[in-house]
Amino acid sequence: MAGKGNTVSRVTEIVTPYAEQLGLDIWDIRFVKEGTDWYLRIFIDKDGGVSIDDCVDLTHAITKPLDEADPISQSYLLEVSSPGVERELVTDRHFEKYIGADVMFRLIRPIDKVRDFSGKLTAYDNGEITVLLGDGETLTVNKKETSYVKLDDFDINDFSKEI
Repeated sequence: MAGKGNTVSRVTEIVTPYAEQLGLDIWDIRFVKEGTDWYLRIFIDKDGGVSIDDCVDLTHAITKPLDEADPISQSYLLEVSSPGVERELVTDRHFEKYIGADVMFRLIRPIDKVRDFSGKLTAYDNGEITVLLGDGETLTVNKKETSYVKLDDFDINDFSKEI
């Protein structure tokens, strides 16, 4: 049965020590309902990237402790994965780590009828995100004004093959 605190914070307390023992960092945890099913999604990261074995190892390590603590009262599906190349930046730590990186983001309310932007993350301070846009302009918005902010790390040339 769920105890004190919200589900995500309780799950974070339970799984973080196991992730750390495996040399993994908890990137994000989400408990969401999709259709009739509930999903507990744990996104992990580590230097050099996450392998399928990392996901399997953490899944095996946390299944019993989660069952014993029972922080979630309803049935759910557990998913452990990498946040991916175009990972969503969620916490202050994420934004601070990726200053200088290319990002893409969507605003909740458009500016001059435009909601989607991309550029280089140049600063982050107390929820304020500053991005140097492709046209040389600088845009500063509060994180609360965005639907999402993701790394913009996709390059089609990474998938080119020489024939």
